[in-house]
Amino acid sequence: MARRFPLHGVAGPLIVAAGLGTTYAHIAPFDGWTTPICWWGYILFADALLKAVAGRSPLCDARREFFLAWLPLSVVFWLVFEVINLHLENWYYTGLPKSFAELALGGVVSFATILPGMFITSELIRSLGVFRRFRLPPIRVGGAAGVTMALAGLAMIMVPVLLPREWARYCFAFVWMGFFFALEPVNFASGAPSILGDLTRGKLERFLSLMAGGYVCGLLWELWNWEAACKWVYCAPFTEDLRYFEMPLAGFLGFGPFALEYFVLYRFARLFVEDGRGPEETPSEAIAW
Repeated sequence: MARRFPLHGVAGPLIVAAGLGTTYAHIAPFDGWTTPICWWGYILFADALLKAVAGRSPLCDARREFFLAWLPLSVVFWLVFEVINLHLENWYYTGLPKSFAELALGGVVSFATILPGMFITSELIRSLGVFRRFRLPPIRVGGAAGVTMALAGLAMIMVPVLLPREWARYCFAFVWMGFFFALEPVNFASGAPSILGDLTRGKLERFLSLMAGGYVCGLLWELWNWEAACKWVYCAPFTEDLRYFEMPLAGFLGFGPFALEYFVLYRFARLFVEDGRGPEETPSEAIAW
């Protein structure tokens, strides 16, 4: 049965078009706000499309979760990566506003889009059934394997921070995988929705949907960042001459694991509230809510 396409989905592409138009026309101050303008427009459209496809979406059916959990946690999670990058120096920003108030507002509004963008995109991919038939034989995850995985993840997080900067910058891949390895066993042992839990049932749909969602968002992030007056530039080593806009290929490959890390971080944070399950959550087959 055809489902209604929410009105905010119609506004989404218009907002994206306005953001790109002011960017390529170099209309200040809007060309410095390309990321939040385009991403909020995209989120509105993708949420409406998800509602039309699946019958349920965050902005239509889980607003409390969206505004009180997704947005603030999106900002907090990214600030963790920003702190780590102070040592690794794998990216830097250009064209930042001189006013601290404008800088803080722009950062919060921009960073708040990261989690919703990836989760809604991944859930849309899952709802379309792209990876529904992908399965593997169920695996058994014992306690020793979980502990080993968690310790390996902690090492992956700590090593880049402890190494001298000239060496640490080559360990950026550890940052994009460390939190997954460190926290996923905790989520699994706690009974929260988890990739390991899916694997014990031979299911790959959530894992592959998150990976694909991360890469789709990565394509859009770098596309919209290219001509923005205020933007980021990646200087991560390896494949520096092989780039997708400002992103070296080696760095671009991290967008899939990045989505997995946000999922694991989110599920871990939810363990401290309402037993890890939101009041409006779908069954554990969903991406995150």
